[in-house]
Amino acid sequence: MSRGEQRAGLAGNEPARVAAKLLRPQRGVERAVLVGVDFGRGRASASGARSDSACSNSESNPDSEIPGSESSPRSAPRRSSSSRLPAHGAAAPALTPEESLAEFRELTLSAGGEVVAELLQRRPKPDPATLIGSGKVEEIAGIAASTEADLVLFDHDLSPTQLRNLEAALPCRVLDRTQLILDIFARHARTREGQLQVELAQLQYLLPRLTGRGQAMSQLGGGIGTRGPGETQLETDRRRIQRRIDQVKIDLEAVRRVRKQQRQRREAVPVPTVALVGYTNAGKSTLFNTLTGAQVLSSSQMFATLDPKLRAIELPSRRKVLLSDTVGFIRNLPHTLVTSFRATLEEVAQAEVLLHVRDASSSYGEEQKAQVEKVLGELDALSKPRVEVLNKIDLLPEDERAALFARVNSGPKPEGTMVPVSALTGEGPNGNGLAALLAAIDGALYSDPVIEAELRVPQHEGAALAAIEAGMNVHARKYEGNLVRLTVSGPASLIGRMRRFRVRSE
Repeated sequence: MSRGEQRAGLAGNEPARVAAKLLRPQRGVERAVLVGVDFGRGRASASGARSDSACSNSESNPDSEIPGSESSPRSAPRRSSSSRLPAHGAAAPALTPEESLAEFRELTLSAGGEVVAELLQRRPKPDPATLIGSGKVEEIAGIAASTEADLVLFDHDLSPTQLRNLEAALPCRVLDRTQLILDIFARHARTREGQLQVELAQLQYLLPRLTGRGQAMSQLGGGIGTRGPGETQLETDRRRIQRRIDQVKIDLEAVRRVRKQQRQRREAVPVPTVALVGYTNAGKSTLFNTLTGAQVLSSSQMFATLDPKLRAIELPSRRKVLLSDTVGFIRNLPHTLVTSFRATLEEVAQAEVLLHVRDASSSYGEEQKAQVEKVLGELDALSKPRVEVLNKIDLLPEDERAALFARVNSGPKPEGTMVPVSALTGEGPNGNGLAALLAAIDGALYSDPVIEAELRVPQHEGAALAAIEAGMNVHARKYEGNLVRLTVSGPASLIGRMRRFRVRSE
């Protein structure tokens, strides 16, 4: 049977598929079949297929290279321990298809789905009509029906034509990677700003994927020369969506103005901002809570934190900084999201120092680092001072943790400052990793530098003495009659306010 005949046969079962979609009982948790596709890697040996129902073998399907499905999540193959440690100058290894599918599984769980089957296919190039070929579509249709799946998720972006063909051929809904990420963002948007940003990204994704209903739904004109088909329903929908996109952009511009005014008020007081950036689920929110004592949501789910948070912290030098927790990044982050969340990510662009939080226990940490730097480049923030925070060291085996500590303690690194820490336990190379992290932030700040000074303050100057105790480190104190002689170090701005008490060098 030719592929055209196969597609015709699939189309002929349309009434049955529609009935299956309508008659399927509604569940609180949607059951999902995950489909990963790897192009250009050549033919590979087929792995066994497992699921909670029987799956066809790859020998009966010429389009399938590696069919694989299972009823429960499985961990991705772990790389060697040395690949987790960052190496200067080493190229970031690309994710294997299995690791990519494992990450996609985590996205599905974060969206509230239940994974009932997983399939991985290798083919030399994508099929223009269905991405995966008609044979694989038939196999997925059988698996989706036998597992009573509610939707099929593709770890790949689908064109409007591919999405339409797959929806017609499969007995359930079809979503691609971008749609899944947008759904997770919509779940976690709490503020008005976050909801506007998600809506803008969704509308921009939907606009080129509208399908029309032909001339039967057209609107006739009302004058001479307008008696033709008129404007179709598709054109009406496009115009309506475009108007909504324009309105959302206006609302987001108002949010941008408010943020700019708030930032100008903050800049009136010299308090620098330090922004947490990193791959999603690297532990940014847990670290933010540990450093600030805040109670923001920290979860193992991807993109659990969407709206930015700001809290003040004090550094060992007694300087005050604002710590900002931002949305996490991910591989192949849709460009519409980067554009839509530019108002939120302005905190990254305006920050003086970036804390790049990385998962030290991840087997593909270098790939995650490359993806974060790619987004930072789009935000023109790649040249900012950065401190690499190697988080989750408590999950490392003892030998790997010791090797990482030895490397960090061996001296300055060409790739910059690295601080191993566990945001959960506070562990670090010398016991207290949080103290080392705060010291690293202190060293990376360039505004309002820390200087040393010697002050002679009359004891009746209670306000000045209180300000010194609150904002400086006092290294020595000596009483000389009615005067207090102090050796201090602190922010240049605060010491400048005490210039009348400074002891001039001989």
